[in-house]
Parts: sequence; C-alpha cells; structure tokens
Amino acid sequence: MSAPNHIELTESEWPVIKAVWESEPCTAPVIQEQLFAATGWTYSTVRTLMDRMTAKGLLHARKEGKLTIYTSAVTRAQAQHGELRYALKHAFNGAVAPLVQTLLESRDLSPAELAEIKQLIARHSSKTPGRKGQA
Repeated sequence: MSAPNHIELTESEWPVIKAVWESEPCTAPVIQEQLFAATGWTYSTVRTLMDRMTAKGLLHARKEGKLTIYTSAVTRAQAQHGELRYALKHAFNGAVAPLVQTLLESRDLSPAELAEIKQLIARHSSKTPGRKGQA
C-alpha cells in the first residue's frame, strides 16, 4: 500500500511514527519499550496502533517468520505538511496570513530565525511571480 495523499496523524499516532522513524526497521515490542515510560502503553496497545497505521498506509509491515517488521510509509516532511494543512484548514479557515502572524507572535524569534524566514519568503516569491486571481 502506498502512502496516503492526505496525511493526518492522530495524537496517539505521532509518538509511534516518531519512534518508528528513529528505529526502523523495527518491531512492535521495540516501539512499545521506547514509548512505555512516556505513555504507559502495553504491547497490545502499541501493536493495535501500528496495525491501524499500516491499514491507513502510514506504515509498511512485512512478516519475517513470527515477527512483523515495520517501516514508515510517510516521511517526516509529509507528516508535518499534513499537520500544517489540518491546522490551516480547521483553525484558520484556510487563511495563511493569520497562521503566520500567530506563529510569529507566539514566541520570540532570534534575528537568525527572522532572517531565514525572510529568505524563504523571498525565494518563494521569486518562484511564483503571479497567481491566478492576483493583480
């Protein structure tokens, strides 16, 4: 199964996918051990989550004897884009400017971070000279 086009991870899926990214290829017991201190999740909870994530196309699973070996089917960037699209759609009604304003106002940015953001905007502006519906 290929990675889904529209990626939305649940709150419970985020720690699992992060642990898989750090350990892949891996098994459910390895992930359960990594997550236990922070979550208290049992093996059966982790295995159920991983099987559901496989069904959703977020993980790949293959059998090797009695073991199921898991690898990620989505990249960190894909998951982050999905999360951002979700927030943009639900919290900001699709409006980018208020999202950026909230990000800028929510924490103190260093001069280096501000310079990097300005460079990203300048680079993006030079790539998209005019969009449909804009003057």
